[in-house]
Amino acid sequence: MQEEHPTRPDLLGPVGSLRLAEILAALSKALDLTEGQPPGHCIRCCYVGVHVAHRIGLDVEATGELYYTLLLKDLGCSSNAARICQLYLTDDIGFKKSFKEIDDGLAKVLRFVLQQTGLKAGLAERFRALANIVRNGGEIAQELIETRCQRGAAIARKMRFGENVAQGIRSLDEHFDGGGRPQGLVGEAIPLYSRIALLSQVVDVFFRVGGIAAALAEVKARSGSWFDPLLVKAFESLAKDPAFVAALSEDDLSQTVLGLEPAQVMRAADEDYLDDIAEAFAEVVDSKSPYTSGHSERVALFTDMIAEAMGHPPEHRRRLKRAALLHDVGKLGISNAILDKPGKLTDAEFAEIRRHPVHSETILSQIAAFSELALIGGRHHERLDGKGYPSGLSGEMIDLDTRIVTVADIFDALTADRPYRPAMPISKALAILDADTGTAVDGECVAALRLALARLDASCEAA
Repeated sequence: MQEEHPTRPDLLGPVGSLRLAEILAALSKALDLTEGQPPGHCIRCCYVGVHVAHRIGLDVEATGELYYTLLLKDLGCSSNAARICQLYLTDDIGFKKSFKEIDDGLAKVLRFVLQQTGLKAGLAERFRALANIVRNGGEIAQELIETRCQRGAAIARKMRFGENVAQGIRSLDEHFDGGGRPQGLVGEAIPLYSRIALLSQVVDVFFRVGGIAAALAEVKARSGSWFDPLLVKAFESLAKDPAFVAALSEDDLSQTVLGLEPAQVMRAADEDYLDDIAEAFAEVVDSKSPYTSGHSERVALFTDMIAEAMGHPPEHRRRLKRAALLHDVGKLGISNAILDKPGKLTDAEFAEIRRHPVHSETILSQIAAFSELALIGGRHHERLDGKGYPSGLSGEMIDLDTRIVTVADIFDALTADRPYRPAMPISKALAILDADTGTAVDGECVAALRLALARLDASCEAA
């Protein structure tokens, strides 16, 4: 017998105009996950970079553009994750984290590659991977960085940022002496925002490893090669400021960094802008794996179809769609070695998978207007019978909004290719949902999905 719906109101309430910086600072912590960095890495980079900008006398408008470049510098970070796993036979998140912590120099990079590649693979497989990397290392590095930088710039444009911000993100991995990628730009041909962002990134990584002395030593050692000497001098003066160093040591700089945005260039995010931001970050999430390409967008579409068939008003459907777009943002913290594994997951690997709703809820809950969306992100793998994850919620503890997204999520997963099986026909997917009605999923939501699909089919036939 189908369970009755709870009578309490749906989760999603009204959303007002919000400060854009608050939203992006919170979402930047999802980018930190993909790069293997502690939460707040992009925020701390913003703190460092804006202070450097003040030291060199950057004007207000340019400082505002730099501010968003720093928060969003890793927008393209997920796009090369699967390729890293494929080429290096390793955990992409751990690989990225460790790579940022090595000192400059070819010998150290080669040693790092030997230490990281294929450690859990068979001897022959590891040898083939190493041989490919040694033989084609330059082309591999170019491919990985170009993919990351171009995707990041493209997503920034979708988020309504101009070319200065987009190019600042695109050129993040250029080096002052021309030895960087993807274009091999030299000196002042590298956008200033990129030069500041790269320095800020290295400062934060080495500050976390060994404090201000380690950060300062690393920056000075790369002056003229990686970094603009003028910016290095600016950071040297900052490193002597006890207040600057003390703040950089704090666990959470979110409020401090929000206070650094120039008041003259502050942006607000209305409902339309929130839609654009949700769509952009859904693209970041779906870029992480070839098997999830377009997943969040399709879940949002199926969610909207179900909600419409159930009679929800347009504004509620709009915010529910936004929740669907962001429900898997926590997957940015899961390695592609697990996400793309073709065989059965180990208990430890499945435990990692079970963490992604927790990551989603944690990230989204830091945005006031997304608090309701955060609950859906944290609950979309719960089941009515209490056998879901991560909290084992059951029955009326699972709200209707979450039940809708859950059905949409399962339906898309069943009808899309996965590393362990091909896509199922729609009829088989619906049969599985029918079989799980009342235990895993809500029967009314499944019925609404059937109705929506039938309407779509009839519309296509009429056309």
